[in-house]
Amino acid sequence: MTATAARPGSTGAGGRAERFARPVLLAFLLVAAADLAGLLAGAETVHLVAKPLLMPLLAGYAALRGAPRLLVAALLFGWGGDVFLLADNDLAFLVGMGSFAVGHVCYLTLFGRGEGRGRAPAPLVTGAGYAVVLVVFLVLIWPDLPADLRIPLTGYSLLLTAMAWRAGVFGPYAAAGGALFLLSDALIATGIAEWPQAPAPDFWVMLTYIAAQALLTLGVLTKHKTQHTPGE
Repeated sequence: MTATAARPGSTGAGGRAERFARPVLLAFLLVAAADLAGLLAGAETVHLVAKPLLMPLLAGYAALRGAPRLLVAALLFGWGGDVFLLADNDLAFLVGMGSFAVGHVCYLTLFGRGEGRGRAPAPLVTGAGYAVVLVVFLVLIWPDLPADLRIPLTGYSLLLTAMAWRAGVFGPYAAAGGALFLLSDALIATGIAEWPQAPAPDFWVMLTYIAAQALLTLGVLTKHKTQHTPGE
């Protein structure tokens, strides 16, 4: 074996993939910054171009880092939700919400496998706290939601809350990501219910959403690095 071949990551598909991962991550961060800046500036065209690029870049970074397939799938289903939610009609909103829901199922399946590999289960106290927050929020917002969206939003909220709770199995980064995902979608729901909004509401929705997906990815990659099966 030569000295060059002996250096970790210097040869082989894994080493080449790692070298590509950092530029892809940088591209994700630049596109995220452009999207958020466009929202603050009221440049809708920038948002329409940048938003559909976010999750493919993050999924590409995760794949290059050897992430579980379920994480990559969750991010790509998030991309589907992002694209459909760009259209301003109820059908596209429901399809986009359905795509996000499938992504949450991917996350839940991944977190369930994490529990089966020696990681501590998600604390019941945290789950009870999430349940209380969900019930209070739904009771408050229910009268102001359009009648045809109440049931779909309730079902989706249950799934999202379960994902946010179980995310803690993969550590504090993933737990924070799950909580921010819940906050981001709660902000969307308050907009649908026509509650008073903070200035630049779309900026806050996207900021919490981008941070959520990035932290979920970081949490899974951090824990997955210590014990994993390639392509899991």
